[in-house]
Amino acid sequence: MRILIVAQNASTKFGGESLLPVNYFRILRSRQIETWLVTHARTQAELEGLFPEDRDRMHFVPDTWLHRLLSNCGESIPARVNDFTFGLLSHLYTQVLQRRVVRRLVSEHEIDTVHEPTPVSATVPSLMFGLGVPVVIGPMNTSVKFPLAFRSRQNPTIDILIAIGYKFVDVFNRLFPGKIQAETLLVANDRTKQALPSGVRGKIIELVENGVDFSVWRSDSTESKQTNQQVNFVFLGRLVDWKGVDLLLTAFVPVTAKFDAVLEIIGDGDMRGELEAQTARLGLDSKVVFSGWQSQEQCALKLQQADVLVMPSLREPGGAVVLEAMAVGLPVIAVNWGGPADYLNSTCGILVEPDSREGFVKGLTEAMLKLAQSPELRQSMGSAGYSRVREHFDWERKVDRMLEIYQQTVKDSVR
Repeated sequence: MRILIVAQNASTKFGGESLLPVNYFRILRSRQIETWLVTHARTQAELEGLFPEDRDRMHFVPDTWLHRLLSNCGESIPARVNDFTFGLLSHLYTQVLQRRVVRRLVSEHEIDTVHEPTPVSATVPSLMFGLGVPVVIGPMNTSVKFPLAFRSRQNPTIDILIAIGYKFVDVFNRLFPGKIQAETLLVANDRTKQALPSGVRGKIIELVENGVDFSVWRSDSTESKQTNQQVNFVFLGRLVDWKGVDLLLTAFVPVTAKFDAVLEIIGDGDMRGELEAQTARLGLDSKVVFSGWQSQEQCALKLQQADVLVMPSLREPGGAVVLEAMAVGLPVIAVNWGGPADYLNSTCGILVEPDSREGFVKGLTEAMLKLAQSPELRQSMGSAGYSRVREHFDWERKVDRMLEIYQQTVKDSVR
């Protein structure tokens, strides 16, 4: 197989979906499979440092004045609105530049298939069509709304603007019909399948978008955790409203009254100052640590030192951190909503129902108390989580499946 991966961003530092193309490229090249990568120049130095022997296989479109202008404009509006406005324009312009490079590489290297793993949104249009080879797009995973009991957290104006934006989704996807014409479309779940633009022609296959790199997220011995009297809870993610960290802080207060417990909050974001102020008001200054942004390697070490991951995110479509915690051998407390509900079961974590604010906070507290009082339960759930993620979410196995999909896509395209 000769594979070309094209992505808006590819980076281990940006986090989120930008990790996906890096992992595909990394594993395919480690197996000596002929693979090329086309992405934006903003991560060129990082990628060339990661893959010095494959510099000739990576191609970068420049960061132009128009990219910078659109980025500056997008900073002045809410992120969700930017996704449908300046962010979308920037994406389309990047793809115009990438399409030229992709067409040239397809011809020069006799590429068998082009794979566009990001953006993971099912609605964002693609210019990867008419390339002379079959195209695979995804796995995609559409966004989720807040649970009904938390809809008050939504900004009505933003929701109206987004609803208007969705009205134009089919129009944009007909102007730029990459998804409609793609031979294979990968979706993480049924809700993503339902969100695809109308009229898609290709085969639709269900495949989760996230995976775990076990060379980074390694399980450590938990013997010391069983004898340690202090229970270490950890949150890892952006500090934004929908992550629910304010609810976690409230839920953590009764836990500190009964156990010697510490909560470490890893990540940064617009709400950090507000959350630090809330921590002070709740009298948790000595029990809550804000560690800020950390690299992947630092995060992996932090998780190895923790006892439980708590992920109170209220509209998480995926949640790679849940899988990463499972890989490290941690039990996970999360919301029975969106992506985490697809990853966890009762053997390896506790899913809290988001039926009401009071009930959700109480559920978080009860889950933390349950795990705080039982090192044995933490051990058994952590072991079960490790086994589950190793079986179903290992990046190596995921690439095995992708190779089968590439081969079948090529075979189907010549019929």
